[in-house]
Amino acid sequence: MKTSKNYFVKSLILGVFFILFSNIAFADSNESKDASESGEEFDTSELIFHHIKDSYGFHVAGDLSVPLPIILWTDEGLVTFMSSEFHHDNEGKTIVEKKGLQFVNVHEKIYQLNAGETEVKYDAEHHPTNAERPLDFSITKNVFSMLLSLVVILLIFIASARSYRKSENNMPSGIGKFVEPIIVFIRDEVAIPNIGEKHYGRYMPFLLTLFFFIWLNNIFGLIPFFPFSANLSGNIAFTMTLAVLTFIITLFSSKKYYWNHMLWMPGVPVPMKIFLAPIEFLGMFIKPIALMIRLFANITAGHVIVLSLISLIFVLNSVWVSPVSVLFTVFISVIEVLVVAIQAYIFTMLSALYFGQALEEDHH
Repeated sequence: MKTSKNYFVKSLILGVFFILFSNIAFADSNESKDASESGEEFDTSELIFHHIKDSYGFHVAGDLSVPLPIILWTDEGLVTFMSSEFHHDNEGKTIVEKKGLQFVNVHEKIYQLNAGETEVKYDAEHHPTNAERPLDFSITKNVFSMLLSLVVILLIFIASARSYRKSENNMPSGIGKFVEPIIVFIRDEVAIPNIGEKHYGRYMPFLLTLFFFIWLNNIFGLIPFFPFSANLSGNIAFTMTLAVLTFIITLFSSKKYYWNHMLWMPGVPVPMKIFLAPIEFLGMFIKPIALMIRLFANITAGHVIVLSLISLIFVLNSVWVSPVSVLFTVFISVIEVLVVAIQAYIFTMLSALYFGQALEEDHH
């Protein structure tokens, strides 16, 4: 009976994977069908970038989507409306009129048409020539996903803290049992070895927030038909912001020995100091850049591979490719489950390492 139950659970999990990724293919089958009927080749790059880039709404499947608020600041003041008024058009064909102003969506960027214009005109590089971009404070799907993850993190940590408060022997219960080992791991394996027992405590809130924030958003991006799934960590602006925060904290934590070791290394001949000082100084800026690119590239690469495998069904235009395509997609997705946690860990560990280097005391 126990063996039959295990087989049932495994079959159920495998079935869920097949359904999810079959739904991805079905969601884009209409585009493939239209392209084949018109004699056009299936554009794999357009499909991939459509799914990984930011947008003003969540596309679920077919014509089903979740609109988000458009918030613009123009010469006439604040203008707001829902993205559904563009009717899924991002080619600038649908014009939305608000407060006597006309707005269009061109490749997921909002433009305001100049006075008297009735359509968008483009230059040779397909950039609008008769429209300007207003200040855009819209809630895009990346922004919404980020805010949602913040709410989830708050709920998780508040529930964990309450589980300690209710416990008589200071042992967590419920979600606290899941969170405590992760917190202990970050403290004992990341913060203390890299920063030191003397200073690690004041950096723990940032390191924990960094790890859970990246990990949770990476998980959201993995779920194909989660209504609010977004490729947040695959956005270079997001990873750059996290890297800049690490860079700023490192600078404000730095001590005299850190700068002395970087700009005028003790115990090194003067000619070598002159040669190494510029390299070390540049390394101070290269470190956050490496943080930024590593997270962005790894998460984006995973999504691109999965979508490329799904696209094989339409590129080869054969239903017999589907089993192989879906099986490889499931395999890569299982690897991605590990990658999203590993990338969150690496980003947190390297941040702690940079803090520890800045806090290092003079050994002489």
